[in-house]
Amino acid sequence: MRKIALLGATGSIGKSTLDLVERNPDRFRVTAVTAARNVEALADLVRRTGAGLAVIADESRYMDLVELLVGTNCRPAAGEDALIEAALYDCDLVIGAIVGCAGLRPVMAAVEAGRTVALANKEALVTAGALMTDAAVASGAILLPIDSEHNAIFQCLAGADLSDVSRIILTASGGPFRTASAEEIRVATPAQAVAHPNWSMGAKISVDSATLMNKGLELIEAHYLFGLASDRIDVVIHPQSVIHSMVEFIDGSVLAQLGSPDMRIPIAYALAWPERIATPAQKLDLAALSRLDFEAPDLERFPALRLARQALEAGGAAPVVLNAANEITVAAFLDGKIPFREIATLVEEALAGIALDAPSSIGDVLEIDRVTRSRTCAMMKASCS
Repeated sequence: MRKIALLGATGSIGKSTLDLVERNPDRFRVTAVTAARNVEALADLVRRTGAGLAVIADESRYMDLVELLVGTNCRPAAGEDALIEAALYDCDLVIGAIVGCAGLRPVMAAVEAGRTVALANKEALVTAGALMTDAAVASGAILLPIDSEHNAIFQCLAGADLSDVSRIILTASGGPFRTASAEEIRVATPAQAVAHPNWSMGAKISVDSATLMNKGLELIEAHYLFGLASDRIDVVIHPQSVIHSMVEFIDGSVLAQLGSPDMRIPIAYALAWPERIATPAQKLDLAALSRLDFEAPDLERFPALRLARQALEAGGAAPVVLNAANEITVAAFLDGKIPFREIATLVEEALAGIALDAPSSIGDVLEIDRVTRSRTCAMMKASCS
């Protein structure tokens, strides 16, 4: 029986994880759950899982959670310290699925405690990659990727020596604007940007897919997860989203992981690793697919990927600035305050204005994040909370 602390339990990753847990009650048990502010959904999860600890990040909703948990054996808690407690609760595996920098401290606490951590939170490695990986080496923690691309690489690398790897190849669907003209992209609406052709995702990550920033963030994650330099990490557009990523070896062999676009596949691999469990994901019918297409990313129409690679190669505070500026501008776009094309333009301006020291702690990361958000808001001349 593997005990699981599910951080970010009410989001899409949390829901998919719970689906797999409930299909395998003899193998997994959820012991702790957290949510940002949806106390109703959190309380429902407690009743479904029998979790012993439920944490709501928004402290103003603590009493609502207390009332909803009356009659259960679950202890309610609230705030950042409680999120860290959840990450250190009675568990064998921590699922890090809290969105944004709110997940940094809990994930770092689990890593420093030597836990096995399955990461779905991009910010953990994008903004604090060296801190996280150094802490994992020191504590003996194991980092398992949940992102479909990194999970695919992890599967392809099983048992391989990194010295035998020539490069890793991240695949990208190309998003909803893959074939759009520069003018069509310039006037794109939020509704068009979130209409992902293959995956069902939240609004923010869907916009990141539309700009290709999502692939840029994954490039940075891949560097820290697998210890490969930027020039050994490539990106290719693959519109069918069947091949989730590839590894090329020095002998010319290329291994690829294929599967339907269903997040339960990589989540299941992380849950059961080093074993496998069945999932309800649709099985591939290769004959029906008939073809798999690939093309190089267009960095003129989609400059975000170029900016992410530049941030990775610059190092220091640059990845933190990239992530924070992107989050602010994507939110502004979704609110109708800036046009789609301005997302990458403003992120580039934020990166050009860096005068910040490299972070040496999670506190430093959060301060760089705060300063960047403030500066980006000022650049937009818009009010941001």
